[in-house]
Amino acid sequence: MNITLRMSWRNLWRHKRRTWLTVGAMIFSNLLLVFMISLQFGSYRMMIDNTLKAYTGHIQIQRDGYLDDQKMRSSIDDIIPLAEEIRNKLGTRNVAARGVAFAMTSSEQRSYGLQIIGVEPQFEPNVSTLPGLITNGKYFTDIGAAEIIIGSVLARNLQVGIGDELTLLGGGRDGSFAAGVVNVIGIFDSGNTDIDRLMAQLPLVYFQSLFGMNSHGHNIVINAKDLTMVDALMQDVSRILETRKGLVALDWQALQPGLKQAIQADMTSAWFMYAVLIILVAFSVLNTQLMSVLERTREFGTMMALGFKPTRLGALVVTETFFMSGLGLILGAALGAILTYYLSIVGFSYPGMEEMADRFNLADKIYPTLSLLSIFLGPGIVFICSLIASIYPAVRLYFLQPINAMKAV
Repeated sequence: MNITLRMSWRNLWRHKRRTWLTVGAMIFSNLLLVFMISLQFGSYRMMIDNTLKAYTGHIQIQRDGYLDDQKMRSSIDDIIPLAEEIRNKLGTRNVAARGVAFAMTSSEQRSYGLQIIGVEPQFEPNVSTLPGLITNGKYFTDIGAAEIIIGSVLARNLQVGIGDELTLLGGGRDGSFAAGVVNVIGIFDSGNTDIDRLMAQLPLVYFQSLFGMNSHGHNIVINAKDLTMVDALMQDVSRILETRKGLVALDWQALQPGLKQAIQADMTSAWFMYAVLIILVAFSVLNTQLMSVLERTREFGTMMALGFKPTRLGALVVTETFFMSGLGLILGAALGAILTYYLSIVGFSYPGMEEMADRFNLADKIYPTLSLLSIFLGPGIVFICSLIASIYPAVRLYFLQPINAMKAV
């Protein structure tokens, strides 16, 4: 170890209390940054899962161009057998076929336009939380029954309840006039007014019969076991579709581009708060090192008179900051990682979260996502900003006059 490192380490502990106060501030800020960034990543993961599992799914198979122009004719032939083939090849039940149409729905009192979704009753609960949000009645058991499930807002607008009949009027895929009478067997409450007012579900086989779809449908929804597995699952699905011309697999980022934009906006606002914390720590380091330099003015003047160059003295101050910041980074990141790892196993919740989760059929805890990025991103920035803060005290030494410095009291 050369003399600069030895002197830096020795000078750092001249005032142990001041050093530990500054290092303690770094440890606390780094611990907080590791936890908050990991919690933020975990909350994004939870938000994505909750949003996608409500209806969209992690991946959808569609006819090429259907996403931009959702026409009835832009459909997939033999959609139920294809969904079964994909389930078998992927080895998962989290695959469900759907059909999509728009129709006028009428009760004895009122009429409303809405989106009709044809679903596979046996598999839809595996890709959507909507079946678990039924507050009145039950979910489908027969894929060919003339039954319908509607949202709570639509039920209130139509003034209907369980057992009442609704008339559906729309256009079929083959250009025919679609008309049917269905029984209301379930009412769901998703908490989203638009969904509860504008969406209803029919069993897929009855949907195909009503809208002249034959064996066609519009999309196959696939959910991954975990968000981190979506890319690998996407590759597997793409390989299955290689022989299916005209079909494409779209991941959640293509299906829900607004979700990614919302996460980016939230991350920007969060980093503004983190920046305030980092700047406060940097100013704490600046204050500590500036006090250290001012206290040792006479010492530095004597060293310069003995032949030490200002460059070497500046390097001494920066090295002291390096040791101090490194200590804060190691201890803060370690403690933050331990805390976050524990919470990533047991989960983290805040008051009222369990009630909200039970209300909307969601997870009742947030699990922080611990990674090398979440551990070292915040502490690394604190470390760099601390070194930058030490530049000013080091630069002051370049303007130090040895004779005047040695006269300082």
